[in-house]
Amino acid sequence: MRKLWHIFRLMVQGERKALLRGLALSILVLIMGVSLLGLSGWFIVAASAAGLIGTGAVFDVFRPSAMVRFLAIGRTATRYGERILTHDATLRALAKLRVTLLSALSTRSHDRLIRLRGAQALNRIVADVDALDGVPLRLFLPLIAGGMTQLLALAVLSWLVDWRVAVVIFATFTCGGLAVVLWGIRQARQPSRRAESAAQAFRSRFIDLVTSREDLTVYGQLPDQVAACQVAETRRQAAATTTDLIERQAGAGLMVISALAAGAALWIGGGLAEAGEITPARAAIGFFAALALMETVAPLRRSVAEMGRMIGAARRVTELTDVPDLPERRVAPSGPVSLRFDAVTFGRGTAAPVLKDFTLSVTPGEWVALKGPSGVGKSTVLLLAAGALVPGAGRVCLDDLDVADFADGATTLVGQRAALVQGSLADNLRLAAPEAGDAELWAALDAVALRTVVEAKGGLEARLGPRGAGLSGGEARRLVLARAILRKPSVLLLDEPTEGLDTATADQVLAGLRRMLPDSAVLMAAHRAEEQGAADRIVTLGA
Repeated sequence: MRKLWHIFRLMVQGERKALLRGLALSILVLIMGVSLLGLSGWFIVAASAAGLIGTGAVFDVFRPSAMVRFLAIGRTATRYGERILTHDATLRALAKLRVTLLSALSTRSHDRLIRLRGAQALNRIVADVDALDGVPLRLFLPLIAGGMTQLLALAVLSWLVDWRVAVVIFATFTCGGLAVVLWGIRQARQPSRRAESAAQAFRSRFIDLVTSREDLTVYGQLPDQVAACQVAETRRQAAATTTDLIERQAGAGLMVISALAAGAALWIGGGLAEAGEITPARAAIGFFAALALMETVAPLRRSVAEMGRMIGAARRVTELTDVPDLPERRVAPSGPVSLRFDAVTFGRGTAAPVLKDFTLSVTPGEWVALKGPSGVGKSTVLLLAAGALVPGAGRVCLDDLDVADFADGATTLVGQRAALVQGSLADNLRLAAPEAGDAELWAALDAVALRTVVEAKGGLEARLGPRGAGLSGGEARRLVLARAILRKPSVLLLDEPTEGLDTATADQVLAGLRRMLPDSAVLMAAHRAEEQGAADRIVTLGA
């Protein structure tokens, strides 16, 4: 429960006013429901008694009936407002929570991020956040509202009816209701977790089935993948059936508790009325109020079924958001700077260091190419320069300050993979420069020899599919380079920037980069002769 309370506090932080108003309306709805049924019971019994003793002609039926109508209409309107407030606030809180989770994920080390499957992680985050909508709506808000209403009913019924009636109603609901809910949570926790796990497995397998159906067909694995999806769905349905049964049993248990509370109130109230301590109409208030108080515990049956799912999601979300405070970092430099490696050593575990006492300086406007066979450390040098890796010894500096001391954006790294998103070409370019105008976008496209390609596809508003589908590998790489130009980086890091381009296009792209970024310090891992020829200096690693 501590994890769930932590999540609830996170959600309340940004939506405190709306959730507090929703909680107030929830309490008001419950109070009006109890008042409506209690008043109706009193009215019926009092009117009947007046008729039996011959005073019906002078009995005031108008004010009680008007109050009954007011409570009925007011309760409906209040319930509507409560639902709007709490659900709207919860949706906004969940949206903020998703942003918080993705931001926390971005602070993870490079080594952890490269082992992360983006689609799988996003699928997990979406499912976990969806599971947490029940934390305020079906757990804490109903629990707080129900508890406060029970306490208020205890006080009011002690005054209107009798303290013995009030206490037995309160004790039956709190002790009995708590026992039923705890039993249900214990019984449903494992089936709920199994249902969620199976749902995740089905979703992942189905996505793989849809996105990789051509490859699965070619290798004859399509029937096996379909069968795997069916197995996961069968598991989910079986676990969901068990959970639904436990939820119904918990609901039945809560109804029994309500019946016991109402029966006890009727028995005690009837005895007091028979003894002449209270009137029958007042005894009726206790009985009907006990029936109405069932609404204070009824919403908890849904939380019983979802508790295992919510606890698992809360644990993962808490672990992801529990990020230590990072030191305040300097703003990225806007003018020309030098990139410098001072006796840098880097290795992983007990293996031999990839780099040892590596020293290099790249001045503003200078292009330096890293040359050497695969595995010698060219990409490692670029990652160190980007601040994605931390050297074991030595320093990586921008001018005289460690690159790790700067905020994101101090350097711009263009890796071997072209990272594009679904949307227009302009959308992909403006990820680097949201305020850039069309003229700036076209200038960047000219620099990487993409104007003709973009015009043929319909211009800047041409749409790309998932992961940039619609462009060839070389076109996608050039679009990423155009995006790097728009950032106007002081230090540009390139990992085999012209891979997949013909010689003429490669020369044109490299010349365009130099023309658009004349003052940038450029360090690139270079395999091709065109890349090495564009450099002012070549550094051979592993020699």
